Amino acid sequence: MSQATLGDDDELFGEAANEMREDVEASLEEAWAALPAADDVWETDADNVLGVLNGLNSALDAGNAEDHLRDAKKWFTMGKRADAFEDADDLEAEIADLEDAIEDIAAAGEQVGELTSTIPALRGTLEEAGPDENADESDDEE
Repeated sequence: MSQATLGDDDELFGEAANEMREDVEASLEEAWAALPAADDVWETDADNVLGVLNGLNSALDAGNAEDHLRDAKKWFTMGKRADAFEDADDLEAEIADLEDAIEDIAAAGEQVGELTSTIPALRGTLEEAGPDENADESDDEE
């Protein structure tokens, strides 16, 4: 094998490494974009608690973020094992941050889902548990 071929291989490897990093960065960007906006989980225009919870539950959808994260992790792992990245700490940190965000969204979604099913039952219990207003009215008439 000639020196020119080895030089070409290094250049090709460098290009591939750059493309791999760009793929990881693009997948991370798409994953972040798929997450709900902060205002979507904070602001509401619902008329009651159940409406707020239903709106929040809808807002707490990570969309395709997990799929994009998986792609980023796949290409990151491949590049890291091939020692293709000169400095991968920033990518690794961003992947960890994104994983944490997705986990937080999923946990919040579970909690909101539980409340969404609990609040109507609680309302019914409280309506039934109070004193019977009709009984008070009949006592007053006597």
